[in-house]
Amino acid sequence: MTWIRTIPLENADGMLKNLYDRIVGSDRQIDSVIMAHSLRPHLLEGHINLSEHVLNSTANALAKWKLDAIGVYVSLLNGCDYCADHYFAELQKLLDDDTDSARLRAALDADQPEKAFAGADLAMMLYANLLTTRPHQISLSMIEELRNAGLEDGEILEINQAVSYFSYVNRTVLGLGIRDADDGTDALSVKLQ
Repeated sequence: MTWIRTIPLENADGMLKNLYDRIVGSDRQIDSVIMAHSLRPHLLEGHINLSEHVLNSTANALAKWKLDAIGVYVSLLNGCDYCADHYFAELQKLLDDDTDSARLRAALDADQPEKAFAGADLAMMLYANLLTTRPHQISLSMIEELRNAGLEDGEILEINQAVSYFSYVNRTVLGLGIRDADDGTDALSVKLQ
């Protein structure tokens, strides 16, 4: 559901249908954040490509769960509960440990990553916080702290791009009123006729 018109899977054609077919799950459902791009398939294609490269590339050095943890934290910092919940669901699947997942979520909900992360992982989360909330305060010294914690420059780039990607998605969701169809909010979904 969004505050703007969308094109559902059953009405899609051309480039949009091809993109939907590329990402639709076995349940034949299209996620609300994906459908929000439906009026401009070229923007949807960009979003899909960005997601695939930033989060799901086998060339990434960082574990996928760490990128999803960044997603949960950035989303919470940006006040985007929709995204935080979706990324947390992915994080839970990857960790496959309810106790550990709950501990991570509680620490991030409290804005206390130090309760669940240490070393390079904590440095990663502190950088994510600063880049999300006060990007103008990032300096070379912060990059040096990441290096001193054991992160290589390529990993720092991956963290930077993950924070940037999640902030982009958060702003898309918040700015267009994106919600799940069954969440009971007042988001308006108008399908093209």
